[in-house]
Amino acid sequence: MSALTQDTTPGAVTTPGDGAAGYGLARYLVVRFLLIIPTVLVLVSLVFFLMRATGDPISAAFGDRLTPDQLQGKLHQAGYDRPLLTQYLDYLKSLATADFGRTVTDNQPVTHVLTTYGAATVELACYALLVALLVGVPLGMVAASCRDRAPDAALRLFAVLTYATPVFFVGLLLKLVFAIKLGWLPASGRASTGVQLFLQNQTSSTRFYLIDALRSGDSDAVSDVLRHAVLPGLALGSLVAGILLRLVRTNLIGTLGAEYVEAARSRGVAPFRLVTRHAARPALIPVVTVFGLQVAGLLGGAVLTETTFEWKGLGYQLAHYLTVRDFPAVQGIVALFAVVVAVTNFLVDVAAALIDPRVRY
Repeated sequence: MSALTQDTTPGAVTTPGDGAAGYGLARYLVVRFLLIIPTVLVLVSLVFFLMRATGDPISAAFGDRLTPDQLQGKLHQAGYDRPLLTQYLDYLKSLATADFGRTVTDNQPVTHVLTTYGAATVELACYALLVALLVGVPLGMVAASCRDRAPDAALRLFAVLTYATPVFFVGLLLKLVFAIKLGWLPASGRASTGVQLFLQNQTSSTRFYLIDALRSGDSDAVSDVLRHAVLPGLALGSLVAGILLRLVRTNLIGTLGAEYVEAARSRGVAPFRLVTRHAARPALIPVVTVFGLQVAGLLGGAVLTETTFEWKGLGYQLAHYLTVRDFPAVQGIVALFAVVVAVTNFLVDVAAALIDPRVRY
């Protein structure tokens, strides 16, 4: 009998499976975190070899201005005449120490390019995510509430069009209508020239124009920055808004048929409250994970959006450096994009594991 006696001291009782569940979660998160390394490695390696398949950047930038001997000297100095595998291994060693090298065309550190223009891309992505949330989620709820009726059909068509239409075409259309035809908003840039100089000359500038404008206390600067952000934010945000609209609609239709929602409906709960208070919260849980996964799409769309609106961020610079085949600059920007996407996916996996324990296995 004594062998069967259990310790009933307060605090000694443990819930069966708690330790195993905690171990399972920790193992899952460690594995997902370690997957960041091969994800980034595959992408940067792919860019490395594809860029070199197009030739070398020295010939592309200076080929018509140098003699053959001068050209060969620059190729040797930059190391582009060495075996490809040697170049690749040296590139990986540089990445391990966060040394991205110097750009070929303008001879500046790639890290300087990343820090100077990175804030603009992050700021644009935040505007786009805000637009996607404000447009996609409410319209998805309206579509689910009006299932199989005219508003639902119109919103589904809108979602398909926003997702299928190229972002540069949306940007050009917005510029044509609201900037050129109506003259309501500026057509390009992050701010007008005067405001831009004012913000760049501020002490301890963050390079986030909206933050710097708010810190300056100048309402005209804040208004100017926001007016310049409207069209690029709408163009890039529409790319994700359509996805969120369809996802919210599908999930909300499922939860509206749940038993607890039917019980609330039978108690006479108003339709608006039924959707917003009872059905919306569980329907939005999958949206959180998908929303995080759209970061990769936003970074890809940022290249076209920044080029269309001359929004000088990393996407704008990437398009420029691709044109002149500047290997170090392109590889540095893509490596940063790869890290951002991989880390974002990891954070989404963490959120999904905490919300639904089934994904840990």
